[in-house]
Amino acid sequence: MSAQLKSSLPQKLVVVVGVTGGQGGSVINSLLADGSYRLRGITRSPQSKKLQALTAKGVEMITADLTDADSVIAAFKDASIVFAVTNYFETFATSGPEEAMKVEYAQGVNMAKAASVTAGLEHFIWSTLPSRKAISSGKCPVPHCDAKAQIDAFIKKDKALLAKTTFLWTGLFAETMQHPMLLPNLLQSAGKHVWLQPCPASTLVFTIGDHTINIGHFVHAIIKQPKLTLHGKYVFATTEVTTMGKLLEHRNEITGKETEYLHITLEEYNRLWPMWGLEFGSDLKCWDEFGAESWASEEWLGREELGLGQELVGFRDALVTLLKSPHD
Repeated sequence: MSAQLKSSLPQKLVVVVGVTGGQGGSVINSLLADGSYRLRGITRSPQSKKLQALTAKGVEMITADLTDADSVIAAFKDASIVFAVTNYFETFATSGPEEAMKVEYAQGVNMAKAASVTAGLEHFIWSTLPSRKAISSGKCPVPHCDAKAQIDAFIKKDKALLAKTTFLWTGLFAETMQHPMLLPNLLQSAGKHVWLQPCPASTLVFTIGDHTINIGHFVHAIIKQPKLTLHGKYVFATTEVTTMGKLLEHRNEITGKETEYLHITLEEYNRLWPMWGLEFGSDLKCWDEFGAESWASEEWLGREELGLGQELVGFRDALVTLLKSPHD
């Protein structure tokens, strides 16, 4: 196809949910850099500075509430491609895991239903996670994973929508190392820092490094290769496979502070960080017990199959940026 003919074709509309978050923001930035799409962001806060900056770059903004099915349908109107994501932890922080699962499931179903009735929709990309409860035969339920997997099951019942769907899994964000449970603590009586985790240092970790950059690259590659990624395929967005001990080594190298890795029980972990410790620690326990099988509930495509490489920012480089941030 000639460049002149290509430029005369109407641009496909991509609707991106969560444009002020790390995932949606990464997708918007990647597609802006491509320059060949019309972009629409869904937001609840149209006056934020982030959104004003995107509007200045030509991104259309629509206010919508994911818990309101009609507003989601309106926001998806005329879309050729939709990137859908939910924020489990927003509800979790105020109302706990049971309510967060209910809200997330309702929001995910609303987006799936809206996608199914969007005339002209070609591609629905749903950011999800595997069911830890299913993988562990009930031993390691992880609400923020299991709720998303329930939405997968809902999508799979709609064969027409499934044919247009790509399921996107993401590995551990480097940013997660800034969360309280993953910050080292100073043990004053010993004059040392300690890293308390409910799994051994040998626990396998699949990481996506800098998710604010890399998720956009993965989604862009998914969109560009529909023959590879459609029909309910799973894509696992990672930059590397490492271990919990190696993550700590990276932090030690970057900060110059020696930190001891201490393996504690999940119960102790949750006593230190109530509710959050159980939520995150249960996932770590699953990684420890099941290793790579933690991600084996479906066959998946990775960075190699999608042709991604040097453009991805790995865990260590992402952590360097985070630890040098003035916000730390």
